[in-house]
Amino acid sequence: MGKRGHINPLLQFAKRLSSKGLKATIATTHYTLSSISSPLITVELISDGFDEGGFAQAQSEELFLDSFKSNGSRTLTQLINNHKTTKDPITFVVYNSFLPWALEVAKENGILGGPFFTNSAAVTAIFSRIYGGLLRLPLRLEDCPVVIPGVPPLNFEDLPSFLNAPGSHPAYLKMKLNQFSNLDKADWIFSNTFHSLEYEVVKGTWEKWPAKLIGPMVPSAYLDGRIGGDEGYGASLWKPLDDACTKWLDTKPPNSVVYISFGSMVSLTQQEMEEIAWGLQDSGFYFLWVVKDSERYKLPKGFLDLATQNQEKGMIVSWCNQLEMLAHGSVGCFVTHCGWNSTLEGLSLGVGVPKWADQLTDAKFIADVMNEGNMGLEIKKNARKWKELARESISEGGSSDKAIDEFVMSLNNGHVQ
Repeated sequence: MGKRGHINPLLQFAKRLSSKGLKATIATTHYTLSSISSPLITVELISDGFDEGGFAQAQSEELFLDSFKSNGSRTLTQLINNHKTTKDPITFVVYNSFLPWALEVAKENGILGGPFFTNSAAVTAIFSRIYGGLLRLPLRLEDCPVVIPGVPPLNFEDLPSFLNAPGSHPAYLKMKLNQFSNLDKADWIFSNTFHSLEYEVVKGTWEKWPAKLIGPMVPSAYLDGRIGGDEGYGASLWKPLDDACTKWLDTKPPNSVVYISFGSMVSLTQQEMEEIAWGLQDSGFYFLWVVKDSERYKLPKGFLDLATQNQEKGMIVSWCNQLEMLAHGSVGCFVTHCGWNSTLEGLSLGVGVPKWADQLTDAKFIADVMNEGNMGLEIKKNARKWKELARESISEGGSSDKAIDEFVMSLNNGHVQ
């Protein structure tokens, strides 16, 4: 899949395995190949059938996924066969859980396999229940709250929005549910979360989803520092800017900047963009806002002119290194779409990650979070707590580190030559 939220954690997992003595290879498509670079791992090609432009070239989710299944199965089989006679034959396929056909390929070739879930355990539990028939679609208001062990009761507005209209995104829903289609054949199940954060959720779904918690898959430099030089994922689908963002942040006081980024896939309406823009201006806080070039036209002209002419108060950029931004001392608030990768990055780097909702555009909310009021202090305290727990989980002897060691040991004890 050509989305950073899926590529980055898998790439990071490959680096973790490599650092523990395994040979790790990332199999990726032609379109994303040039965006991946890491000295710790090998990168090999498979095909999704759209080698020139990836998903954008397909222009249909269903067409893309069907093509990826047929072409991906064929080319992954070729890759496994090519390695059979080398000194490093492929013995285990870890695959993005959205691509369950990869497990079929592994089994057909007599090797082990297991899915890597990039979503939170809570989101996975929701779709696991739908797949198992415990939650029926379309979801109605009277079906709520939905109760999942380890998760606060979920009201209608807390659930993925298309569940009340499953026909609106049929290919996406099918992809979500297909994650569980052959789970009983998997040798291991990996989840990019950690014990302190979501163990209660996983415990409640253990029968259907016995996952090993191995996260957070964030570059080592921001957590335990045990992988030398691991300061970035090594994958970017966009051309980086120079260090203008960092230089600008260097001029701001500690915890004074609101950093806004809604991920690579989220597209806001013009009204939402306008509300955020004027909310930021009225708040009086410094801000750094990542807006894709294709979305800039939605910004109010007056606001864009102000931000362009006077970068003292705020900066609008088309791309910046999110990890560096979150790690920078002047960033005090992270406004996000709450994609799981961004959430884990925010937790791991100790930046408050508010939930994305319409109220977030209200300048008063931003002011409450960043001022030294009770709410602001509480959020900062929690951010520090989760940063420490994330670091502990992946450090030597931590819960995630032990789970990864268990996997490495199982391969070394009979499955790796």
